Amino acid sequence: MKFKADEIATIIKEEIAQYEAELDVSEVGKVLEVGDGVVRIYGLSKAMASEMLEFASGAMGTVFNLEENSIGAVVLGDYLNVKEGEEVRTTGRLLSVPVGEALVGRVVDPLGKPLDGRGSVQSEHRRPLESVAPGIAGRQPVNEPLQTGIKAIDSMIPVGRGQRELIIGDRKTGKTAVAIDTIINQKGGDVFCVYVAIGQKESTVASLVETLRERGAMDYTTVVSAGAADPAPLQYIAPYAGCAMAEYFMYEHGRATLCIYDDLSKQAVAYRQLSLLLRRPPGREAYPGDVFYLHSRLLERSCKLAERRVIVRKDAPPGAKVGVNKKVYVGQQDLEQLEADLAALPDAKQHEARRVPGSGGSLTALPVIETLEGEVSSYIPTNVISITDGQIYLEPDLFFAGVRPAINVGISVSRVGGNAQVPAMKKIAGSLRLDLASFRELEAFAQLGTELDVATQRQLDRGRRMVELLKQPQYVPMDIIDQILSIHAGVRGFLDDLPLAKVAVFERGLLKFYREQKPEVREELERTRKMTDELDQKLRAAAQEFKRQFKV
Repeated sequence: MKFKADEIATIIKEEIAQYEAELDVSEVGKVLEVGDGVVRIYGLSKAMASEMLEFASGAMGTVFNLEENSIGAVVLGDYLNVKEGEEVRTTGRLLSVPVGEALVGRVVDPLGKPLDGRGSVQSEHRRPLESVAPGIAGRQPVNEPLQTGIKAIDSMIPVGRGQRELIIGDRKTGKTAVAIDTIINQKGGDVFCVYVAIGQKESTVASLVETLRERGAMDYTTVVSAGAADPAPLQYIAPYAGCAMAEYFMYEHGRATLCIYDDLSKQAVAYRQLSLLLRRPPGREAYPGDVFYLHSRLLERSCKLAERRVIVRKDAPPGAKVGVNKKVYVGQQDLEQLEADLAALPDAKQHEARRVPGSGGSLTALPVIETLEGEVSSYIPTNVISITDGQIYLEPDLFFAGVRPAINVGISVSRVGGNAQVPAMKKIAGSLRLDLASFRELEAFAQLGTELDVATQRQLDRGRRMVELLKQPQYVPMDIIDQILSIHAGVRGFLDDLPLAKVAVFERGLLKFYREQKPEVREELERTRKMTDELDQKLRAAAQEFKRQFKV
């Protein structure tokens, strides 16, 4: 074999030209003890809280406790290969996950590794798991509805884009069903969804993903799964990973996003396990003292971002972020100033106000909490209720009585209320929640067998039919216009003299009647989305006409 001297000389010259003296400086420590996914490490005196660590065996970890002579850390993933005496290096980086379009339609673990057998996730974007929630000035009021497709929720407990609405109830009462219906209802819209499964059976998650795929919902959804068999550290970080994936679309693209955490009770249990293993002082029910902060720092990241505007020339390229006067106008409070500044320009007609790309996005959170024996006032439920903007309480007695979704309208509430409702729905369903709550009380009173006056009996009959009308099968979310038409018929008394068994049949027939024989009335409602007196009369006349031809 002959060596070519000129080629070797060329290669050496190139290497010398490209040589850069780089020092790879990192602190190295040793594992003192390891067990149950938790390690104590000596020698990492400069490690930062939540910093990523690299073990010699290839495992990754994150700093949890900063103690005087050692640090406590948790191993992310399989901790069985980590041994005493093993070397550990600091990385100088915070824990982050891949984000972006590459994750849409995928099932991943909380570190962004694929679980769906469709190859690795190739994304050039990453976001840290923990990030600071926007301040008050960076937000705007929640006033845009996020339709769940569930009549009982959209009419009485509306959810707005940027809201945090808790779904709470005992196990097997339909909490996940409400969340999944909400995801399915976003089909054809502009909402990106993230479903975070914490501590669930892998078979349950697999069937849920299959349900979403069958209904075309995986086209805009990412599923983050930390199963019951996964170590506690992964269950602990899963909600933060899901939130970071949604935040990318909110901040970078200004999109509406929906994040479902199913459920945070299991995350709190995983956090308690890690804290007790690391000898943190236990508090109430053995949870550590900062368990409230565990959920508040996650849920506070949900918001509706304020729209940011700049004044640019009309011929400016799209995506301009700096205005002609170098000012950024944030939210509603700056609109008047923006109009005044635009009018004051000498060539005002050649300029326009334009929204800054990426502003005005939202992150809606639907956290799920599981109660034991309906105990809403226990530690974790009360913590999360105090953080969120309302709750949907699912009652076991209603569920087993066949009322599904089993929403207890007395305890359930949305603190955003009618601000996040279609005006037509707000008008016809304004008193529906109170009416149904008083119906429940009357129903309990009527069971005593007392004589009832005509008005009370009429209220009971109306209440029973409204309960029947609000029942809805799983995975069949309803269009908001159909919901308004259906509830209008119930509120205006067209169901009062129908047998209970015929309410669902009447509803299906009525909606078909509107589509086929009264499309102009339905189109007017869809266009205006307001319930004027004139439109109300048209709907009454149409419902009356259908009722005459409806055979009981």
